[in-house]
Amino acid sequence: MPATQTTPLTRGVRVGYGSGSVATGAFGTVPGLMLLPYLTDELGIAALWAGVVVFLPKAWDVVLNPVAGRISDRTVDPAGPRRPWLLRAGLMLAGAFALIFAAPGLDSSALEATWVLVFFVLAASAYAFFQVPYVAMPAEITASYDERTRLMTWRVAILAFTIMLAGATAPLIRDAVGGRDGYRVMGVVMATLIVVGVLSAWWGTRNAPIGAVAAGAGSLREQLRIVGQARDFRVLLTTFILQALATGCMLAGVDYLAGEVLGSTGAATVLFVCFVGPALLLTPAWTAIGTRIGKRRGYAIASVVLAAGAVLAATARVAPAGVVFAATALVGVGYAGCQVFPMAMLPDAAAVDSARTGENRAGVYTGVWTAGETLGLALGPAVFAVVLALGGYLSSEGREITQPDSALTAITLGFSVLPAALTLISLWWLRQYTLDAAEVAAAEGALRG
Repeated sequence: MPATQTTPLTRGVRVGYGSGSVATGAFGTVPGLMLLPYLTDELGIAALWAGVVVFLPKAWDVVLNPVAGRISDRTVDPAGPRRPWLLRAGLMLAGAFALIFAAPGLDSSALEATWVLVFFVLAASAYAFFQVPYVAMPAEITASYDERTRLMTWRVAILAFTIMLAGATAPLIRDAVGGRDGYRVMGVVMATLIVVGVLSAWWGTRNAPIGAVAAGAGSLREQLRIVGQARDFRVLLTTFILQALATGCMLAGVDYLAGEVLGSTGAATVLFVCFVGPALLLTPAWTAIGTRIGKRRGYAIASVVLAAGAVLAATARVAPAGVVFAATALVGVGYAGCQVFPMAMLPDAAAVDSARTGENRAGVYTGVWTAGETLGLALGPAVFAVVLALGGYLSSEGREITQPDSALTAITLGFSVLPAALTLISLWWLRQYTLDAAEVAAAEGALRG
């Protein structure tokens, strides 16, 4: 049935939709956390080249995401235009993901890097056709401004749990098995987790309402041009890209900070628990704050909290480990809000456009959005790799190596000061966002009328 302003979603639909974050969280977290160390410290690839391998597949995703959105907009299926892609692309994603970390011994760093690159490109392609339809769904399954925030609460809570589960256990699995086999086993376990998320989202949204809005006319280029002219969407996307870049830097730096600066590979797991634990507890609180003061103001406060935690983490080389863990927990508090609010604001922008034009561009909007997010998350590890190279980081190929003092400084700054600066800079664009509950409700009321 079509979504209406007054029709609340059932808890089953909210949880079912949110469970898709198990897949997006695992794929978004583990490569950002594990792939750069895998390339530099296991395969012995120089930091700059490793950064290229990590970046190129995501850059391809940036091009592919709007195409995936356009295709899902025009998909005709009894299950709706989005759900079939969850299953088709999600299962392909899981298979390709397992193979990323399964490079055989080819006696050539170049060949092994090529193996990683090929399967990362395949995984990224499948991810585009899973994530874009998935992110497009909230604009269609409910027309309520506040209901979208509640829907995002479930999504972000499950995302935070997945980040903790995948981010904390992936290093443990690798270290327990050891060597390349450790990465191979970790890859299979995480691929299985992705399958769980894919099947849960596909099954859990089977009863979700779908808004009856016609797909947008015109070529993809014309659709992208129209979306690009939506000022509120544009400034929101710019904010989110910069913050995704900040998050990507921090994810890429966790393993290096734990092993090289804090002197304990096990600290990577503690850092992830400190990061995600507060997010799991406080996501409903951010939802309540957004309901009271508005999504934009809530987003700004969350961003400042995240940046404050990142600045505190800059003391990692001189402060006790407990201070670094506390700083990471503060980052986690802010990160929860920085996921809830923009994800709830995106479908508002798409829905206002649909209400104004009577055409459904939700897939194109989310395609552009996920392309931007992917770009930010891809640039994060690449930028961090550049920071490592500038600091003189030494690739080890599984050997014990003492890093120079400059490399330890680079790791610390890349994990803390750089992400904090990016987050604060992003607020310049966020202050230009103008959509509020009244405007969204008025636009959608006009469509229903």
